[in-house]
Amino acid sequence: MRVFVTGVTGQVGTEVVAELQRRAAQRRRGPLLDIVAPEESVLDLTDRDAMLAAIGTVEPDIIIHAAAWTAVDACESDPDRAYHVNSLGTRYIAEAARLVGAHVCYLSTDYVFDGTSPRPYLEWDDPNPLSVYGRSKLGGERELDPGHTIVRTAWVSSTTGANMVKTVLRLAAQGEALRFVDDQRGSPTAAADLAGKVVELSLGRHAGIFHVTNQGSTTWYEFARLVVRAAGLDPGRVEPISTGELRPPRPAPRPANSVLDNAALRLAGWDLLPSWEQAITGLVAELMA
Repeated sequence: MRVFVTGVTGQVGTEVVAELQRRAAQRRRGPLLDIVAPEESVLDLTDRDAMLAAIGTVEPDIIIHAAAWTAVDACESDPDRAYHVNSLGTRYIAEAARLVGAHVCYLSTDYVFDGTSPRPYLEWDDPNPLSVYGRSKLGGERELDPGHTIVRTAWVSSTTGANMVKTVLRLAAQGEALRFVDDQRGSPTAAADLAGKVVELSLGRHAGIFHVTNQGSTTWYEFARLVVRAAGLDPGRVEPISTGELRPPRPAPRPANSVLDNAALRLAGWDLLPSWEQAITGLVAELMA
């Protein structure tokens, strides 16, 4: 089985490739895996001819599409780029997949919701994104065929790339003020945990939308306190603020509630990911080792 992965230098893409390599080395659960993972420098999502040629040459059975422009605030000031990469780029992936008969798994986001729900969001709730980033990722979802896989996730952190765990640790080490919003709630997710489920859903060609996050929910304030405590520092250093108190204010609106209920997995009897506390505590230990 040949698997083509995009976004291989990003947080999720890096862990997806690592998970595929582990499975290939162990030769377990299904056919042998041939992994094709071109870096972004040689894979231009916005070039239709190049994408059709690349995927047409490789002829993969599975495409895991983790590449995206995820700079949420920058997307607000450059919507054309956001839609070009996240929406139109995904159209090219879907078109190429049809030509070679490949199954696509697309990584999406909690930002497709507006955050006004009083409960966690189900896979069947209607999206209503507030930001350009969220709208462009929803655009990508709508480019896929009904039989493909969409994995929505949230608040991702890993040992690679920029993320909130690294930000909290850096600010704490520098003695900076630790002020985090306490009125945005979400589901923190470790990219390594997420990758295992993404690969499982992809190789099994499971169709439809799946919410995949570590279990439980929290605010950024509570999240930062756990990171600081896991680093052996005083969580009392972390102060709660409201979104309106952020200085400078963020250009892109954030959903106040972006907690994702992993209902499709749960109702189908799949194993869910560990708690977010367990995942983030382990990640902090790994980063500080």
